[in-house]
Amino acid sequence: MKTRHLAMATLLLASASLWAENHNGYEFTTIVNQKATPVKDQASSGTCWCFATNSFFESELLRQGKGEYDLSEMFIVRQKYMNQLEDNFIRKGKGNITQGSISASWVTAFNQVGIVPEEVYSGINYDSKKHNHTELSNYLTVIANEAIKMNRQSPEYKELMNALFDIYFGKVPEKFTYKGKEYTPKSFAQSLGIDTDDYVMLTSFTHKPYYKRFAVEVPDNWEHAEMYNLPLDEMMQVTDNALNNGFTVAWDGDVSERGFSFNNGVAINPEVEDTDAYKDSDRARWGQMNSHERLAEVFKFEQPYPEVNVTPDIRQKGYESGETTDDHLMHITGIAKDQNGTKYYITKNSWAADGNSYGGYLNMSESYVRAKTIYILVHKDAVPKEIRNKLGIN
Repeated sequence: MKTRHLAMATLLLASASLWAENHNGYEFTTIVNQKATPVKDQASSGTCWCFATNSFFESELLRQGKGEYDLSEMFIVRQKYMNQLEDNFIRKGKGNITQGSISASWVTAFNQVGIVPEEVYSGINYDSKKHNHTELSNYLTVIANEAIKMNRQSPEYKELMNALFDIYFGKVPEKFTYKGKEYTPKSFAQSLGIDTDDYVMLTSFTHKPYYKRFAVEVPDNWEHAEMYNLPLDEMMQVTDNALNNGFTVAWDGDVSERGFSFNNGVAINPEVEDTDAYKDSDRARWGQMNSHERLAEVFKFEQPYPEVNVTPDIRQKGYESGETTDDHLMHITGIAKDQNGTKYYITKNSWAADGNSYGGYLNMSESYVRAKTIYILVHKDAVPKEIRNKLGIN
């Protein structure tokens, strides 16, 4: 799949000006915004985890002065599927072989097989202009279940899996030429100079000890990858410190909330019972609505809507009740503020640049991020020294 490329200067200008616009009553001003590559489209595939993590590492390469790269998502996705199938077989069919995953799966696959540029491996070898893994996923499930029934992975089983991926993604290149140099996937990965040990995942939940690592209990964490557990304010401090010091943040969280509006370019955590900010005519009309009707009206107000003051207890309650779920990964590149001074996080999505009127970006409010984050991925140097010391990170 060919992606839309823009000159970096044009891209940065566009992304910086994007947030000075009016988003249905929300007027944003950019505080800081770091370099990012063009928005891509995951289309009909559950591969946001790879698009977001790829985008994050592409920004890391830009930050490190190594130039602009367009890395192949599907090269990583293919290896992730292979790893899931192995895990599912060992677990006697009780593993996770869905399309989803988290950033840890990117790291595992990258270290196993390397990576290639998008132009070398688009991952679309079927009759489609966009990614669509529905049929592939169905066939994968059938073949995987047969191995479970037979209680063995025969040579034919492994050949079938590789053939399936060859048909849909294309054959994996043993060697390729990129910008006049010959590489293997492993040597190309080495040329990028990405040391995955330099990156950490951070989360914040009260049911586990702070400053220790644990595997967050979400289905997409099928590898049981461990993350450092921080107090909520410190997780947010890391996010701000990263963005204010040249780094970006890969973000995993819940986008199923009615306050998440990609079309409006805004994600908020509205306090639906608070109507004090509005004139009497609005308040009277508001009082006649149910909660669903109220939320539908949120983006029609002429000023930003009041939001929940998220405490660790509120966050934990959302997680334990299943209200906060592991839905989607995106890439946070900067910070903006609305006309009331409320902080928002400039966020690059993978639902196409023309997926909304804001170039495929949106602004997530601080309240939303505090409540709905599952984990963040950052370079360890983006973590303030005092927090690194508490975590024992060198």
